[in-house]
Amino acid sequence: MKNNVLIDGVEIGLGCKPYIVAELSANHNGSIERAKETILLAKKNGADAIKLQTYTADTMTIDDDSDEFMIHGGLWDGYKLYDLYKWAETPYEWHEELFAYAKEIGITCFSTPFDETAVDLLESLNTPAYKIASFETIDLPLIRYVAKTGKPMIISTGMANLTEIEEAVDAARMGGCKELILLHCVSSYPAPAEQSNLATIQDLSNRFDVISGLSDHSLGTEISVASIALGASFIEKHFTINRSEKGPDSAFSIEPNELKKLCSDSEAVWSAIGKAGYDRKDSEKANLNFRRSIYFVNEVKSGSIISEKDIRRIRPGFGLPPKYFNELIGRRVSRNVSRGTAVTWELIDD
Repeated sequence: MKNNVLIDGVEIGLGCKPYIVAELSANHNGSIERAKETILLAKKNGADAIKLQTYTADTMTIDDDSDEFMIHGGLWDGYKLYDLYKWAETPYEWHEELFAYAKEIGITCFSTPFDETAVDLLESLNTPAYKIASFETIDLPLIRYVAKTGKPMIISTGMANLTEIEEAVDAARMGGCKELILLHCVSSYPAPAEQSNLATIQDLSNRFDVISGLSDHSLGTEISVASIALGASFIEKHFTINRSEKGPDSAFSIEPNELKKLCSDSEAVWSAIGKAGYDRKDSEKANLNFRRSIYFVNEVKSGSIISEKDIRRIRPGFGLPPKYFNELIGRRVSRNVSRGTAVTWELIDD
């Protein structure tokens, strides 16, 4: 049986409601006050956690103007890698304040480290968990470094083939990770709905014997909500106060009203899944009276033989079940009955 994962005292996995993470990423737009406001709105709109990204432009790449370090096509077309990361980074010096603020308002805060210095910073802040980004799934030395902390790990699998996922899982487990979540992910910004392949969520869980979920870069919340029905226990969505205030990640981020809907819809879908069974539900019992049953539709004298014209299968359901209809034809009634009388065995001669 798959082991559930505990993050900051909250259990994630089988039998637990979906765990919803609002990804701050670069949606602070260079303002720590905006970052705090975003964290507060994540809390108010139902998220279980807020997630940061911990890097600097210098820990991600080098400042180089050659073509290999330029982005061609997509959301960030024309940017130099260094300049994009400089724009998007969450300064290291903000982290302590943001972690403290999240704790103060009662929402879990953790982060994605992109190198060992980020792990060291997050360890100093006692982060309750670590997320490995899809682009870093192949960085096995980083995964092993994180695994040594013994904290729960969440690994996104965007762009990774099966061999690369296997290598990442092995690195995490051999490094000391006991609590692991794998997230299906399509690393496209935004991700096309028709390429979501949500069936992969359950396959990841079964193949690697882990709790699984979705890191969702699609527009809207429909894909995330659908993933719950396919076994996702953990959902991550980029979150912003307002998409119109353009930032590096705003175009594929959800706003507060969408986060609220995501949280409520995800819990509703999870509640609806339940378990396989055929017992009559409590909510159905009142409607039993409106199923079909057999009624006398003519007046019939005591001792008369019942004909097809005398009885019908109609609603409501206070008479004998319709399956006895043919058996009643040719039987005698034990006493006078009026039109609209429910057929019961007491009215039939043996």
